[in-house]
Amino acid sequence: MNSNYQKGKLKRWNDDKGFGFVSSSGGENDVFIHVSALKRMARRPTVGDIIVYQLHTDNDGRKRAVNAKIEGVPEVESRPVRKNIKKQDKSNWFPKVISIALVVLIGSIVYNKFVTQNKPHEKSTVSAPSFTAEGKSKKNYSCAGKIYCSDMTSCDEAKFYLRNCPGTKMDGDGDGIPCESQWCGW
Repeated sequence: MNSNYQKGKLKRWNDDKGFGFVSSSGGENDVFIHVSALKRMARRPTVGDIIVYQLHTDNDGRKRAVNAKIEGVPEVESRPVRKNIKKQDKSNWFPKVISIALVVLIGSIVYNKFVTQNKPHEKSTVSAPSFTAEGKSKKNYSCAGKIYCSDMTSCDEAKFYLRNCPGTKMDGDGDGIPCESQWCGW
């Protein structure tokens, strides 16, 4: 063993956080050790292990063990991966993106289909004047989304809608006379 290496017993170890304290052979304060100082060990340390390490003092004057080994434990090329750490598989992002895109596409198709079926009829530019007995025009009608007799204000308006506007529901018996019980049946 090289003279700048020291030996001590591992007094405390927190395996979840990966650090602990080694009692120094010189009887000084305990020395901090991080799992990264034991990179090539075949296993993680346990309390009571004899640790061989180099002492390093950082800029703040704190001492820590570096280049450490567990006495009697062989070194390996790479330390085994902890079982409770899951590696994220980043290779499966493409199927997730495709799935999300399909959901959005189907949702937009369904939404557009629903909106166009339930959308009120838009105004048409067709208009027809109604005339009084003197032959003067009293009102201009235009398709404004009215489809039921309850939407009408006169028989003339109902007739205009039935003749000129799509989707009306004012001629239940199909005889060409709209709103017979409300406006045009007297």
